[in-house]
Amino acid sequence: MSHGSGGQMTAKLINDIFFKHFQNDILLKAEDSAVLDMNGKIAFTTDSFVVEPLEFNGGDIGKLAVCGTVNDLISVGARPLYLTCGFIIGEGFSIEQLERIVISMSETAKEAGVKIVAGDTKVIETKGLFINTSGIGDVISSVSISNSKKGSKIIVTGNLGEHQASIMSARMGIENNIKSDVAPLIGLANIFEKLQNSPKNIDNSEISKTAIQTMRDITRGGLVTVLHELCEKSNCGVLIYEKKIPVCNEVKGFCDILGLEPIYMANEGKMLIVVEEKYADKVLEFVKNCLYCENATIVGEITDGSDVILKTLIGGERILSPLYSEGLPRIC
Repeated sequence: MSHGSGGQMTAKLINDIFFKHFQNDILLKAEDSAVLDMNGKIAFTTDSFVVEPLEFNGGDIGKLAVCGTVNDLISVGARPLYLTCGFIIGEGFSIEQLERIVISMSETAKEAGVKIVAGDTKVIETKGLFINTSGIGDVISSVSISNSKKGSKIIVTGNLGEHQASIMSARMGIENNIKSDVAPLIGLANIFEKLQNSPKNIDNSEISKTAIQTMRDITRGGLVTVLHELCEKSNCGVLIYEKKIPVCNEVKGFCDILGLEPIYMANEGKMLIVVEEKYADKVLEFVKNCLYCENATIVGEITDGSDVILKTLIGGERILSPLYSEGLPRIC
């Protein structure tokens, strides 16, 4: 508990673990607030992470915390710049495991091009580790979940269900090769910069600066939950095609065994993108060239109405209800 006292042990923990791996000129000033030099519109978000187990195939709670916040910023058309992190650490938590997680956060932050510039540490009389991260980014596009228009195409940036399948496998002791998809989708921010900075934006082809209408991070509740949010905010309906939904064979097999549907499962490295119809193929081509997005595909379109409808493999139509409950706690 002395590590959370605010005294010498707290200072040692901050210096030996957090400052050591997150070091940059802003953080090392050790002020009560980070002073940042920024101009124009900014995006600001915060999230808390409580995954169990803390380390899993493909990632850990630290990587998850950075990616979740970075991807939330990207989804509103921002380039992520700065993060803060707050650690709530259970008494008796392993210093060695904490440092592994901090190193993972540091490496992921570097990959995403962000600096961790402030933080907080508390030690409490419980077990485990909980992390809160907040992020600031420079807004470079005006995408919004309320911008989707009828006829626009819906892109999903890769295979669904891998994060939840990885976590469930670890908890249930199921041996397989399924890795969490947790990743910082920083390559997608380049789309906005290309659209904003050149009249001939992608591969020398004319494309509107407003071609991308909406982006949304597909996390808890999966694709269907995001689509219902989109319908509500954009006053529209959605039609998606079962045969177009990307799911790897191992996740398909896992879901068949447990009676799960990948379209309702959590992801931590997938984005939904709504694109004006005439630019959809060109934007898809660019997205597929981004790191972690090689399996991107057009899965559906914006329609009239207010329902999320699935066109099944046999040609029927099924209304997809929203997810009303979550049976798997501490997934992210």
